[in-house]
Amino acid sequence: MRQEGRGVSASRILGLCVAGLVLTVLAFALAVRFGEQPISLSKALGQPKSTDAVIFWSVRLPRALLGLIVGAGLAASGSTLQGLLRNPLADPFVLGVSGGAALGATLALAFGLATVGQVAPGLMGGLSRLSGPALLAFLGAGGSVLFVLAASRGHSARAPYAALLTGVVFNAFASAAITLIKTLSDPDRLGEILFWLAGALGHERGATLGLAALLQAVTIGVMIALSGRLNLMTLGDDDASALGVPVARTRRLLLLATSASVAGAVALTGLIGFVGLIVPHVLRLAFGPDQRLLVPLSALGGAAFLVLADLLARVSFAFFGSEPPVGVITALLGGPLFIALLYRRGGPLGG
Repeated sequence: MRQEGRGVSASRILGLCVAGLVLTVLAFALAVRFGEQPISLSKALGQPKSTDAVIFWSVRLPRALLGLIVGAGLAASGSTLQGLLRNPLADPFVLGVSGGAALGATLALAFGLATVGQVAPGLMGGLSRLSGPALLAFLGAGGSVLFVLAASRGHSARAPYAALLTGVVFNAFASAAITLIKTLSDPDRLGEILFWLAGALGHERGATLGLAALLQAVTIGVMIALSGRLNLMTLGDDDASALGVPVARTRRLLLLATSASVAGAVALTGLIGFVGLIVPHVLRLAFGPDQRLLVPLSALGGAAFLVLADLLARVSFAFFGSEPPVGVITALLGGPLFIALLYRRGGPLGG
């Protein structure tokens, strides 16, 4: 392979990623410091039995970490899929991952399968206490990806479009099935289903966060490692092959990495939209289309965006004594912003 990147020097990529990392750390610090009840970080870290320490270690820290992990996965996957499908409107849910995950979790909630032990009664140990909806959401997301990949096989150069259209159709089917399940569910379980579908950051245990972080580190690492090839694939399959890129293998690896990343995120938080769409789009407008820069910057930007959106949900609605799911906030912020970006240069795909 003679060339893998275009336009942006390695030093510029490193500098911008360091700047993105600093901004992400600042967002994380704000998320653990402020909320319905502001806390003192020095008191939380220095006085283990204080109220501030309890809030910090049991509520704020795990919630902010989950936001970082999920935001990074969704945005990095969005950037990769937009390059892979050569479509700036693609996002992590376009392949039907959201539909599969939502259908799996809806089934678990409708049948009252709260834990893995209720889904698989013979399973022993700590695994039996893991979330049943999260397990079925992950299985549903993974199953939908395998279906989309199988349906798009044999289309060679049209594979990106075949995968895109199959994902859209699968999402429509899953939405209809979810509507049917909601219609047949009792009111208590219907409330749980609606809350999960809205997308919210919970308080996952350390082991769950560790597994989620490991999954995102591996999948985002694959996306970054293949981002140079992805640059060349945006030129078209024939040109990329002529430059030495194994197009079909690279496409399969990237689809599997993005799908696993999104499935892991959705399984823990439900459906959180616009992170994978708006963050890569803003960064592309600011820094250009080089995926070697966009993928790591999107991971950092998505992490910061989601923890700040969750902070906004906790602070802005404290007056009402409750807070909306963070998926509602990302939709309220992302929808108008994305429309404004689309038309900023006088056309629906300007920029």
